[in-house]
Amino acid sequence: MKKLLCLLAFITIMGSMKAQELKPIALNPPDKTRGLPVMQAFEKRASASGFTSDKLKLQDLSDLLWAADGINRPDLKKRTAPSAMNAQDIDLYVFMAEGVYIYNAAGQTLEPIVSGDQRLLVAGRQADFANAAVILLMVSDISRFPGGEDTGKLSMAAMDAGLVSQNISLFCAGVGLSTRPRATMDQVKLKEILKLKDSQHPLLNNPVSYPLN
Repeated sequence: MKKLLCLLAFITIMGSMKAQELKPIALNPPDKTRGLPVMQAFEKRASASGFTSDKLKLQDLSDLLWAADGINRPDLKKRTAPSAMNAQDIDLYVFMAEGVYIYNAAGQTLEPIVSGDQRLLVAGRQADFANAAVILLMVSDISRFPGGEDTGKLSMAAMDAGLVSQNISLFCAGVGLSTRPRATMDQVKLKEILKLKDSQHPLLNNPVSYPLN
C-alpha cells in the first residue's frame, strides 16, 4: 500500500512538472498578402464586447504579432509600429491558456515566461474577457529611452503602447478577428508573475479571438 501511494505521488508530481513545461514556439513568416485594403479595414474597425476561446491558428497568431510590432525592415531593425526616439520600448507578452510568452520579433518566436492560465489577471474586473484565446499585453521598459525624467518617459511609453494597440486593431479588422484595446488589468500581480523590473510598466492590453457567432 505504501509503495502504491509513493508511486501515485510520483506520477502526480511528474504530471504536474510536465504541465508546467513551456517550450518556445516558432512562428510562421508573416503572410503579407492577406487582409482587406487599408480603408476597408478602417471601416471595419470596432471594439468587440465578447470573445471566443477557440485557439488561434499558428498563421493567424504569427501574422497578428508581426503586424502588432514585428520587424518590417530587417536591415535597419525597424518595426511595424513607431516608437519615440526609436527606443522600441514596448514588449509584447502573449497570454494563452497554457501560459505566458514574450514575443521575440527578431527571431519571430514566442519565448516562455510562466506556465498556467494567467488571462484573468489581464482581464481584471471584466472577467469574461479572460475567455479570449489570446490576450496581448503591452509593457514598456522606459529604461530604453535615452535620458529625461520618468514622467516624460511614461508619457512617450503610453503613446508607443497606443500605436501598437492600433496596429492590432487594424490587423484584426482587416482579417476578421475580434479585439478591444483596454487599460484594465491587475498591474500588481502581473508585475509579480512576469518578474518585471521597476522600469517596466504594463500599459495596455488587447484580447484577440475569432468572432462570436
